[in-house]
Amino acid sequence: MRRRDFIKAIAYSATGCPLAARAQQGIRRIGVLMGTAETDPVAQDDVRSLREGLQELGWLEGQNIQVELRWGNADVLLMQRYSADLVQSKVDVLLGQAPAVTGALQQATHSIPIVFVMIPDPVEAGFVTSISHPGSNITGFTHFDPTMGGKWLEVLKGIAPAVDQVAIVFNPVTVSRTYFPPLVGAARSFAVEAFETPIHDAAEIERAVDTFAQVPKGGLVVLPDVTTTVHRKSIIKLAAQLLLPAVYPWAYFVREGGLVSYGVNRADLFRRAASYIDRILRGERPEHLPVQGPIKFETAIYAKTAKALGLIVPPGLLVTADEVID
Repeated sequence: MRRRDFIKAIAYSATGCPLAARAQQGIRRIGVLMGTAETDPVAQDDVRSLREGLQELGWLEGQNIQVELRWGNADVLLMQRYSADLVQSKVDVLLGQAPAVTGALQQATHSIPIVFVMIPDPVEAGFVTSISHPGSNITGFTHFDPTMGGKWLEVLKGIAPAVDQVAIVFNPVTVSRTYFPPLVGAARSFAVEAFETPIHDAAEIERAVDTFAQVPKGGLVVLPDVTTTVHRKSIIKLAAQLLLPAVYPWAYFVREGGLVSYGVNRADLFRRAASYIDRILRGERPEHLPVQGPIKFETAIYAKTAKALGLIVPPGLLVTADEVID
């Protein structure tokens, strides 16, 4: 190679290739892997909250950050593939939504920092050593509090007092067992018999809910995981058709026709996750950032669904609800 061409090649490698250009411009790359589908408006709201949180902290897409976004669509194999892709693309930090996604990211890298959102028990799942000292490249934000099991049943019994048997609807592959001890304990205190009702897909959901509809004074407790989120329309529709009172983990279930919900404010979780991404990009290590729990909870009620089920919403529940849809 002639000296002039050699100098040109060096100049191109310093300014022309994407990685060098990013380094010169100070652009940091954030890999985001969501467990749900791209077409899901709730998931889009989650990502919007994350982006707004980053923007408030001075991280602007196209100026100093680039967000690489992937969608798992409740498919564990797809999550694993996208995790490997993001790691190979050498992002600076990863964000994973839900246990299955975080597990896939953990398998893919032990060096790139990972911030998780919506993990009920990261210690039990093996993501961190302890809440206060994560001890590895992973930290983040849980969406579980031990009181939630009792609160789900309290809300359900408050709006449907006749219910004395509940089906706990969940996917055993994508949900944490953390929910069960407090939920079963709360069921005993409310004199309610609880039945684990595992589901994996739409067909199983239909069979399980239809079977439980034959149980007198029955109701549903739908646990938060990517499978119940992806198939929420089917669950809500079946519960309405079969006249089953149901309590859901997120307000958007109610906005789409569900009876009542109690759970964490998702927008708050994703905005707070942005704060950890910010701190990591500025040099802090994830093992020094303690796992944080939820601080904002919300209750939502769909009055029209209650009326269709022949239920009267107690005034006290109406007053304390954060959202009541007429």
